This record gives sequence, structure tokens and C-alpha cells, in this order.
Amino acid sequence: MINPISRRQILGGAVVLGTVAGAPAILRAQQLFFSYPFRLGVASGDPTQDGFVIWTRLAPEPLADHGGMPMVPMPVDWEVASDERFQTIVAKGTAPARPELAHSVHVEVAGLQAARPYWYRFTIGRERSARGRAVTLPPRGGALERARFAVVGCQNYEQGFYTAYGHMAHETIDLVFHYGDYIYEGAGSPVRVGGDGAARPPVRQHEGQLLYSLNDYRRRYAQYKLDPDLQAAHAAAPWFAVFDDHEVENNWVGDIDQNGTPPEIFRLRRAAAFQAYYEHMPFRSASFPTPGGMQIYRRATMGDLLDLHLLDTRQFRTDQPCGDGFKPHCAGWDDANAQILGRPEEAWLAGNLKQKSARWNAIAQQVMMMPLDRRTADEPQPLRNMDSWGGYNAPRERVLAMFEGLGNVVVLTGDEHQNFAGELRRQGGQGNAVGVEFVSTSISSGGDGADSRSGTDRILRENPFLKYTNDRRGYLVCDIDRERWQTAFRTVDYVTRAGAAVATAATATVEHGRPELHFS
Repeated sequence: MINPISRRQILGGAVVLGTVAGAPAILRAQQLFFSYPFRLGVASGDPTQDGFVIWTRLAPEPLADHGGMPMVPMPVDWEVASDERFQTIVAKGTAPARPELAHSVHVEVAGLQAARPYWYRFTIGRERSARGRAVTLPPRGGALERARFAVVGCQNYEQGFYTAYGHMAHETIDLVFHYGDYIYEGAGSPVRVGGDGAARPPVRQHEGQLLYSLNDYRRRYAQYKLDPDLQAAHAAAPWFAVFDDHEVENNWVGDIDQNGTPPEIFRLRRAAAFQAYYEHMPFRSASFPTPGGMQIYRRATMGDLLDLHLLDTRQFRTDQPCGDGFKPHCAGWDDANAQILGRPEEAWLAGNLKQKSARWNAIAQQVMMMPLDRRTADEPQPLRNMDSWGGYNAPRERVLAMFEGLGNVVVLTGDEHQNFAGELRRQGGQGNAVGVEFVSTSISSGGDGADSRSGTDRILRENPFLKYTNDRRGYLVCDIDRERWQTAFRTVDYVTRAGAAVATAATATVEHGRPELHFS
């Protein structure tokens, strides 16, 4: 018996003729969408030397239940070409868009040439997606003279437009590292109370309530992915992504949230958040979420030039000390048993670094590693952010000990909604420098910002290892060769309205073998 087709499927989704599994090509070609099904764009990610993941999601009504799709699998054709006009197809196939995964598609393309661009697209019935561009990595261990990539994250939809993403899409880069906070979990409201206590409307308003269920998270991702600048940034280059806290809930760690929810209950919410994150990002099946969590720490190499270590600083962390927040010294700072990475991930990172397989090591992670004293006024005692490495002295010192003697470690961070650059020194910032850290500002979180925040002078005075800070929105562009690492702080003057130009606020350079910063 054939199930009747609802009016909703006809008006917003697809009319399916014949069965999906094993359906003749002529029947599959007759699928009809009355709304464009690729409204959330395309993306690529996790590139290797011979391929990458390509992603899309069928969602003709992105904010409706199930994206306006019928609850059946749908076959989606894909193709990869060596030219942007698709005159030479080098790989193609058909992948199922399953309702269990919000009709998302994750194709792991392999068998391609190393170190070159490709273009990809998807087709279903008469509808075709926009094309995306992906780049394969250079051969592992092969001589490589140069690499260029972007660092980005923290994109609160309500606090600003994604203008910086539109500019980033036009940068000449090999890949993008997204450090997290891809979505924010708060409920939509026509009024927001700012840090100054004043009420003001959001720039754009979230749809829906505070996120708890799988459908809640799916709708929020769909709303974010409808943004054309974000779509352009995904289509321009492959991404390596990791989550931070707002993909689930503010400042969560392990199975602990900030509200005292029983761990077994919070794990249900976390599982829904992880599933929606996977559904909307170009991850490999190795990162497929399970009841135990989601594998996001991983490694990529670019020839013999760059070893990229992507960390997870949320799933295996012990609870923030001192009750979280910005706090003066307490015993929890010095807890020898505290964890940021957890012992298996920490051992994995140590093993990677001991191999000395590349000219540079990039530690791509979520929260600031420098133990920054956060005093900005007349506070009598040093303050640290308990949600950063600043609240975890023992794990930070263990990781900095791994960097000792390498002379080539650059830590890439987000979370702060400001740009920072500084030297990573042992002994709580008082010892020898073993690396440098670049903290990328937000895409939109925090609003327009300014060239500097109130209290910046004291921040710089109290933290001699900190060399630069800036409070504009934007992203980083890292340009590296065998002798130096150069990071450009690319910023826009405003995000509360569209159309801001992009400029380079500062450029920092690190010479190989010398963990110190120079600015131009």
C-alpha cells in the first residue's frame, strides 16, 4: 500500500514517485520540490591528502519541523570536478539523505590528487545545489614551502551580521579552523539586556526557546545556516571544526552544566546537541556521535610544514574551580588532579609532538591558554577566567612542558570575543617562553566592539607576556613558511548593520625557533 502524500509534503517538501531504495533512475529523476531543497548551502571539511568530506542538507522549509521534508530517505547525487565549470568530473555517486539525520548528507570523497583544489555540488531530481570549493592536503611528509589558512568562530546570530564571513570567503586560503560557538543556545527575545544593564533589541532574533530537544537544536542550526555570508565561507574552503560550549550550553564540561542538572539528564541534552552539530557540519563518520560522546580531537598534516592538532577542551574536563566565572586565587587553581583534556587526549597530544614531523606545530583549540590576570580597575587580587586554562594550573603546565625545546608551537584559540596575542610562558606566565598564542576575536558575538576595551592598559601592565589586544570583530589569517609564522588580525568596524569593510588591524610575526612576537 502506498502512503498518502500530505499537503505539507506537496507544498513544502518533495513528491516521491516510487520507492527510494532501488528506485529506477527515471522515477528518482521525477522527484519534485516546490521549494528549493538546498537552502542551507554546501560545505566541505576534514580534508586529507586524497579527499575531503562534502556536506549538504535537504531542507525546503528550514525552520519547519523536519525542514519541510517527508519522513523517508532521499537519494542525493553528488559530483566532484577538477574545474569550477564541471567539465571534468573526477568522482561522483549517490548518497542517502536520511530522516534520522535531518536529511543531511556526508560524503567522504577519496582517491583524488593531493595539494589541489576541486569543486563539488549536489543534485536531486531537477534541483541542483550551489557549487563549493575544497582543497586536498599536500602529501604527508613532503616538502612544502607555504600554507595559508583562517581561524574563526563565536558567531552569535542575535548580536551582529556575519559580514566578516563574507570577506573571509574572498581570502586566498587552504582551509579554515573553526574553534567553536557555531550557534548560541539562548531563547529568542525582542529585547536584550546588555552588559551595561540597558535594554535594547537584538540585531537579529533567534527563533524558538532555549535549546533542549533535538528539534530545537536543528532549527537553530538551520536559522544560522540560512545566512548567505556563512554559506559563502563554507563554500569557499574546507573547514576543520571543533565545538566549544554554546553548541550545547554555556560553560558546560563533561556531564556537568551550570544549572546543577543531574548528569544523566544533562547527557540527554548533550546528546541531542551533538547529533544536531554533526548533522550540520562536514564531519567524517569517525566523529559520528554516540551515547558516550563525539570524537572531535584529531590531527592533520600539511606536508612537512604544518602539524595541526585539534583539541577537545570540553568533554573530558573536570568542573571549573572556584564556582566558575572570573575569580581570585583559590585552592582549585592548583588541583593536581584537574583535567582540561583528560589523560588519553593529553597522552595523544604528547605522542604527536614527540614525533617532530613538521616544521611548525599548531595547537587548534577553544579557550585561552595564557593565565591572564583579568583585573581592569582597582581589584586588589589577580583574577582569572575559571572557564579557561587560567583556572587549571597543573594541566596547563603539563601541556607547556610538551612544548619545551620545540621552538615551533603556535596555539590558536577563540572564546574571548577579542583578539589577543602573547607568549606562552611556564610557571604561571613567569618562566621561559615555550610557544605563542593567537586568540581570534568573534565573528559577531559582543557586537561592534572597539579598538580596545576599558581597562586594557591595566590588562597589558599586569600581564607582561601579553603583547597585543583588540576588541573588533573579525578573523585571523595565518600565513606560514619555513622560517616564519605571520598572523594578520582581520577586523570590521561594525556588525550591528551590514556592509562593513575589512582591514588588517595588526600583523604579528614569529620566527621559527624563537617563541616571541613582533608586530607591524
